[in-house]
Amino acid sequence: MQKFYHLIIFWLAQALVMQLFAQNNEEYVKTHYQKAEYQIPMRDGVKLFATVYTPKDAGKDNKYPILMQRTCYNVGPYGADKYESLLGPSKYTMEEKYIFVYQDVRGRWMSEGSFDNMRPQIPAGSKTTQKDIDESTDTYDTIDWLLKNLKFHNGKVGQWGISYPGFYAAVGTLARHPALKASSPQAPIADFFFDDFHHQGAFILGYFMTFPVFGVQKDKNTTESWYNDKFPKPSRDYYDFLLNMGSLKNAEQYYKDNFFWQEIVNHPNYDEFWQKRNLLPHLRNIKHAVLTVGGWFDAEDLYGPLNIYKTIEKNNPGIYNQIVMGPWTHGDWARTPKEQIIGNIHFGTNISDYYQREIEAKFFKQHLKGGEDAKIAEATLFDTGKKEWRSFDKWPAANAKKAKLYFHEKEKLAIDQAPAANGFAEFISDPHNPVPYAEDLGVSFTPRKYMTDDQREASRRPDVVVFQTDVLTEDITLGGEILAKLKVSVSGTDSDWIVKLIDVMPDTAKASEQTPKTTKLAGYQMLVRSEMMRGRFRNSFEKPEPFVSNQITEVKFPLQDVLHTFKKGHRIMIQVHSTWFPIIDRNPQKYVDNIYKAEDADFTKAMHRVYHANDNASYIEVEILDK
Repeated sequence: MQKFYHLIIFWLAQALVMQLFAQNNEEYVKTHYQKAEYQIPMRDGVKLFATVYTPKDAGKDNKYPILMQRTCYNVGPYGADKYESLLGPSKYTMEEKYIFVYQDVRGRWMSEGSFDNMRPQIPAGSKTTQKDIDESTDTYDTIDWLLKNLKFHNGKVGQWGISYPGFYAAVGTLARHPALKASSPQAPIADFFFDDFHHQGAFILGYFMTFPVFGVQKDKNTTESWYNDKFPKPSRDYYDFLLNMGSLKNAEQYYKDNFFWQEIVNHPNYDEFWQKRNLLPHLRNIKHAVLTVGGWFDAEDLYGPLNIYKTIEKNNPGIYNQIVMGPWTHGDWARTPKEQIIGNIHFGTNISDYYQREIEAKFFKQHLKGGEDAKIAEATLFDTGKKEWRSFDKWPAANAKKAKLYFHEKEKLAIDQAPAANGFAEFISDPHNPVPYAEDLGVSFTPRKYMTDDQREASRRPDVVVFQTDVLTEDITLGGEILAKLKVSVSGTDSDWIVKLIDVMPDTAKASEQTPKTTKLAGYQMLVRSEMMRGRFRNSFEKPEPFVSNQITEVKFPLQDVLHTFKKGHRIMIQVHSTWFPIIDRNPQKYVDNIYKAEDADFTKAMHRVYHANDNASYIEVEILDK
């Protein structure tokens, strides 16, 4: 009980500190900025709401660039006399001074029109009419109006955003307005079939609580949320709540009127509906500077920043295109904790502050104010094993060497040493008793901290197969892309496959001052990277197909990039299993045309085998960096 009261006091103290911080910042904003609100007409007549904060010292002899964020989450506080407590991406950009613009996107909050998740981009060169719109035309029209109607700007515009606003910043690069000089998509969504709500076709059930935010249309312009009464009310244990719900077919009790849920249910495969919402093929003919930002432990949007950066780099040679990947969860870089801690793992001090001050603020200053060359590397990436920043002139790095982590009998993992004998590891996968994604399974709006969780609990389960190296005699840095190539068989006709890359700490590992008191790092199995694959899509995401029972089959899929040094004395571990609940939904393991419409009776146990044979070897292809 005493510990509980101490926690209450700590939380109250933290809340008081945050309140004082917000009040102090709000006074700063009121002192230095003047706020105005506008309804900005788009080419089809729809008006989009925007708030504008202009420095009070702006004038004909003191002009400022425009820095804009477009969002579906609201630009409050609404009212010309009510001020934000922080403007721009950070206090450094706020104090540097820009004309800050925040806009509710089409169909949200105080903007007119209807909302469309990941609204399809009109292909370049298409024949269009005045009323044909997408998010990039809305960006163009907004920029054009601002330039014509705001005073004391210098004619240059930048944009930034995190998560869904990151998508709007990414698609906004395609506005191609001549005044747009700098864009920073941060944790941007790239493709909803591989990011956020799906991973390799598997549905991310962990986001089940978010659907009211994205799947309910408002019926009028509003400053108040219109979806609060649409949320399910789960028990404290999220695992039990979703398991007891049964098949996703039973989710109709919560979301039968939710248009986004219905779109997912009715488009289980990568059909034209999803393909049209893939931003990546459109990222061409970009002329201005782009800084893409992401977190290595972002459970929501890791695919987006990596693939948007790579696609822009491939399709737009010669432009100023850079990437930053730090030891962050979703949007951590926009916060400024002194100690950067994810779950149980401490990564360092003032990491977000360094990024905000030395990279982000200098990027916008260089490209919007004509400041000196910020000398930002092409790729500024954090090594999550050594816990230090590294710079690269391209990513993946030019000196990366491909290697294979082969599975062997007796749970061995060997680098570039194929198995000499035939064998397999097997387990029974039971969708009624799925592998939990973490030990802490309380209700979470979007689960995040599991990305560095201890995997010892999973290692002990009979439905998780484990392979690990001997104790490393020297540091090994995995830096670059990862590809899982599994040879498997299943007794059923469908299955999912989860692969996890894990850093096993030695028994001598000691906790730091920042390690939670309840955590022992000796033998800790830190999750470094993970990905899942819906097996029916192994050959095509458009045309799923069942497995042939008990036939050896290849399942190949990428894990997201990594930069992690496995230190001398540690081990590299790979775990493979077929359920991971409730991060992903349960596969019935009996092939059905649409898993979202499966019956409860369709869910069945199945024997799964992972082969480590000389002619059917399973391995993980990685890239190793020289010291």
